[in-house]
Amino acid sequence: MTLLQLIMLGGSAYFAFKIYEHIQTLQDPQENKQNNNYQIDEAKSVEQQADAFSPFSAQQLVDKADEAFENGDAQKALSFLYEADIKAPNNAEILFKLGFISADAGDNMSAIRYYKRSLDIDKNDEFVHNSLASVYRAEGELASAKMHLNDSLEIDDANPITYYNYANLMLDLGNEDVAKDMYKKALEFNPDFDEAKAELQKLGV
Repeated sequence: MTLLQLIMLGGSAYFAFKIYEHIQTLQDPQENKQNNNYQIDEAKSVEQQADAFSPFSAQQLVDKADEAFENGDAQKALSFLYEADIKAPNNAEILFKLGFISADAGDNMSAIRYYKRSLDIDKNDEFVHNSLASVYRAEGELASAKMHLNDSLEIDDANPITYYNYANLMLDLGNEDVAKDMYKKALEFNPDFDEAKAELQKLGV
């Protein structure tokens, strides 16, 4: 997977809340006629309420989200993913995409939350560790970023993206020599990694 492909893998928590709020207030029309109130039928499960919200399955919603994001409509993509998350709350793919689009939109706190939920399901997903490390780095939490990059390397020590991200982190920490080694390591596994080449050139290598 190239860096660009990872990047292709935003919206706000407010939008998610509005979807959830809408689902929580869905009513049985017959009950309204009888009682003239707006209480939720407590016998309904969250899944039943989600089914009432739209006829699409979680996977169909993910597909629609992918299409919306590719067309540049991040908010629409998030709306599909939030509903998909309600219908399939323990789906690592949905959570990863929610995290990525949230981070892409600058909502790093939401991104961290979704990435952590994804890791709770699959702690051995190196790409989630990489993505979470990038968000922590953006937030200045460099120790946390380093921890997740180490986790990613333990899972796969031949991923050039991890070495590239590690090199960037080392520059933030002022360790230029280690950064150079990491960029070189990235190129060992992917000789066509242009971003790593560019960074080495900046460092005079």
